[in-house]
Amino acid sequence: MTESSNRPLAVFDIDNTLADTAHRQRFLEGSRRDWDAFFAAAPHDPPLAEGIALAVATAEECEIVYLTGRPDRCRRSTLDWLAAHGLPEGRVHMRRDADRRPARRTKLEILRRLAERREVRVLVDDDELVCDDAERAGFTVVRARWADRSAALERAQEADGRT
Repeated sequence: MTESSNRPLAVFDIDNTLADTAHRQRFLEGSRRDWDAFFAAAPHDPPLAEGIALAVATAEECEIVYLTGRPDRCRRSTLDWLAAHGLPEGRVHMRRDADRRPARRTKLEILRRLAERREVRVLVDDDELVCDDAERAGFTVVRARWADRSAALERAQEADGRT
């Protein structure tokens, strides 16, 4: 059931959709991943122009919601980053600090919860597994393929349940 009086939601991932993580992916390489350093470097992510432009344009018709696999302990720096790069205001859904489930599970759970009350017009995400599961669940998806992919980040998104 949707509330027709509210604008539809557009749900945007952050890492490798709006923020370029290439400079910090080195912390995920090898067998000893340095998660503290990986997340500590997030405030220095350069913006991804394609993602930023899409979020700004979409905000004309939709309410923007951010759905990230970043842990909640990164909330303040994430909010600061979004504001510093001129992104529309919106609720930010983050992973609980101890939650290690794959992103495709945590994100789909939140998408379904959002869709119970509002129309979710689109999900924009770079994670192919998240996109696949969201499409199977009936959501419209834009695959953010404008950032360089890395095997280390893909492992983190699915196997490690960290981003």
